[in-house]
Amino acid sequence: MSSNLVLYNTLTRTKEKFDPLNPPFVGMYVCGPTVYSDVHLGNCRTFVSFDLIFRYLLHLGYKVRYVRNITDAGHLEGDRDEGDDKFAKKARLEQVEPMEIVQRYTIGFHDVLRLFNTLPPSIEPTATGHISEQIEMVKQIIDNGYAYEVNGTVYFDVEKYVKEHDYTMLTNRKLEDMLNNTRELGGQDEKRGRLDFALWIKAKPEHIMRWPAPWSVGFPGWHIECSAMSSKYLGAEFDIHGGGMDLAATHHTNEIAQSQACHHVQPAKYWMHTNMLTVNGARMSKSAGNGFLPHELFTGNHPLLKRGYSPMAVRFFMMQAHYRSTLDFSNEALEAADKGYKRLMAAIALLDKIQPSSKTSDFDLQAVRERSYAAMNDDFNSPVLIAELFEVVRFINATYDGKATMDAATLEGIRKYLQVFVQDILGLRDDTAGADGDNMDDLMQIIIKIRNEAKKNKDFTTSDRIREELAAIGVQLKDSKDGTLWNKI
Repeated sequence: MSSNLVLYNTLTRTKEKFDPLNPPFVGMYVCGPTVYSDVHLGNCRTFVSFDLIFRYLLHLGYKVRYVRNITDAGHLEGDRDEGDDKFAKKARLEQVEPMEIVQRYTIGFHDVLRLFNTLPPSIEPTATGHISEQIEMVKQIIDNGYAYEVNGTVYFDVEKYVKEHDYTMLTNRKLEDMLNNTRELGGQDEKRGRLDFALWIKAKPEHIMRWPAPWSVGFPGWHIECSAMSSKYLGAEFDIHGGGMDLAATHHTNEIAQSQACHHVQPAKYWMHTNMLTVNGARMSKSAGNGFLPHELFTGNHPLLKRGYSPMAVRFFMMQAHYRSTLDFSNEALEAADKGYKRLMAAIALLDKIQPSSKTSDFDLQAVRERSYAAMNDDFNSPVLIAELFEVVRFINATYDGKATMDAATLEGIRKYLQVFVQDILGLRDDTAGADGDNMDDLMQIIIKIRNEAKKNKDFTTSDRIREELAAIGVQLKDSKDGTLWNKI
C-alpha cells in the first residue's frame, strides 16, 4: 500500500515520504519510561505524540507493531556510566525490593496513560525480561571487534567504531566537540576512550539487581537494552524509532552504534523525536523547580497552577502544538486550550439537537476533509488539523443558531468526519460532563422547567437570572420553536 504521508527524519534532517520496509507492516519502537519515579509530563508529551502517530498509521490501514519498552534495570544516574543505579538507590532509601519500586511506578505510568486515552502498545517488553538477549548481543559485539572487557565490565569501543562508521550521524555533532565536552579519564577509569560506554557492568557487592554473564555477575548498560529488545521484536532493521529529543545525543546515538556493530545495519529507517516542554518560557525541570507531575496538573495542586485541567483538555493542549515544536505550559495557554476543547465537545453534542434541513447545505465538507488529511500527511500536523476542526465547529454553531442550514447528508458526513478525526486520530473523548455526566441532562430539564414556569408567570427577573448564572458556569440556553435546548460552551 502507499500513502501521501511525509515525516521528518532526524537522521537526514529533512522531511521524507513514508515508505515502509515491508508494507503494509510497520515496525515502530519508542523508548519507554524508566520506572523509578512518577512519569513526568515530558514523557507524557512523547507518549501522547506517538499515540497520535500510531493512531494515524492504523487509520491509513498499516498493520503496526508498536513496541514501547519499560526500563527497569541498568539506568545509572549519569549517561556516561556514572553514579548509582536509579532503582537500587530508590530501593535502599525506601528499604524495599527494587522490583517493588518498578511495580509501583509501572502501574502509575499505565494509570496516567489511560487517563490520556492512549492506546496500549502492541508489545511492552521490560529490560529485566530480556537479560539473555542483551548478553547475546554483547557477545556478538565483542566477537565483531567493537567491545572489550576490563575486570568483568564490557565497554563499547567508540574509537574503533569511528574509524569505520559515522558515530554522530544522528545529531551531526563534531566528534572533537564531543571529546572536549567529556571529562578526562581518571587514573581509576577502566575505559580506553572518553566516549566509550558500558554494555555490561560488573555489580559491586552492595548492588541488588544482578545477573550471571560470561564476564561477571552484573547488569546491562542502559543503551544495550533498547537495541536488544527492538531487534528481537522488530528485526535488525525496522521503520520508525522514536523518543524525546533529549535521547538523541547519547542514548539513540549509542543504539545506532551498537546495532551497526552487532548487525552491520543502521536499525531504523526513520528517527522521530518530540521536542521539550517549557513553563512560562523556561525549560521544565526538577532542578529549576518549575516542573509538575500529571496528577498535579489534573488537580491544580501546584503553586504554578491556578486550577486543575482534565486529562482530555491537557491532551488537546498538547495536540495544539506540533510534536517537534516546544510546548509551553502557562495558565493562560491551558485556560485557552480548555475553552477550545470544551467548545469542540459542545459542538459535537449539538449534532444530536440539530434537525436537518430540506435545503441543501452550502458547507464544503469535502474540502475540509481533504485539508485535514493534508495536515496529518504533513508530518502529523495536528495544529493545522485542529484549525480545520473549528471550521466545522463554526458551521455547527451557526446551524444551531439558525444562521446556516445543514441537510441530512451533511449532518451524517460531519458525524463521520468528527468520529474519524476527533476520536480515532486525535484520541479525544468527552470528559467535560464529569462524574455526573449521565445525570446532567435530567438536571438541566428540571432547571429549564423551572425557568419556563417563571416566564409563564411573567417572572422575567428569575428566568433571566437562571440564564445568566448558567452562562457563568459554561451552560448556554437556546429558546426555539421546539422548546429550550442547552449546551456547554
